[in-house]
Amino acid sequence: MSNEIKSIHEFELNLICDYFSNLKRQGPGSPEVTQKALSFIDNLTVESKIADIGCGTGGQTMVLAQNEPGQITGIDLFSRFIDLFNSNAKELNLQKRVKGMVGNMENLPFQTSELDLIWSEGAIYNIGFERGLREWRDFLKPGGYIAVSEASWFTEERPDEIEKFWQLEYPGIDTVPNRVLQMQKAGYIPVASFILPENCWTKHFFEPQVLVRESFLTKHAGNKMAEDFVANMKHEAKLYAKYKEYYGYVFFIGKKF
Repeated sequence: MSNEIKSIHEFELNLICDYFSNLKRQGPGSPEVTQKALSFIDNLTVESKIADIGCGTGGQTMVLAQNEPGQITGIDLFSRFIDLFNSNAKELNLQKRVKGMVGNMENLPFQTSELDLIWSEGAIYNIGFERGLREWRDFLKPGGYIAVSEASWFTEERPDEIEKFWQLEYPGIDTVPNRVLQMQKAGYIPVASFILPENCWTKHFFEPQVLVRESFLTKHAGNKMAEDFVANMKHEAKLYAKYKEYYGYVFFIGKKF
């Protein structure tokens, strides 16, 4: 296995999809955190329209549906994720209210002022935090909410190793106060922000990958890119354990004005 650590952007999308399709969540988070973020959002009814952008296989989407009324549309680029998303919805008997569809967050299939709530856990980085807030705002009704989790710095200064890692993976990473200000400038009233607890990374993201790696490497035996990808994911877990006081995911909830 190669000792060279690459950026995740260097790997084939199909390989990344295959790895993460075996996980309940494709990024740090937990049912408890999803529910906590929901607690800052009011006025949802059976008529409400909700979009989960970058929904993955729907781990958090199903929690939304089990705790709030309304119609939920999940959007993701990977058809494999959407197949699993719709299968999960059916298994939970949520298929009448929850529907996944393949789509691109840069070209969403919604009308102006159609949505009551936009949700996105760990996915807005694909389009960029500021751009996503600005462009998605058009789809929200006045007074509608947006709730996103985003990788963020907790401190103004960081050790070089973790600084270089994040500049390679996501140069747009920023501090929590800057994110709140960006949300306000994009046309939202900042309602709440909170740091995801450590178990969102360990128990709900890194630990489930241990068994997934084994089957993934067996399936892709002899594939150096697959081996390198697993090495990258292990490296990310080690970095988090070493530098978790400097960064993490933060939920940002805003209300359109």
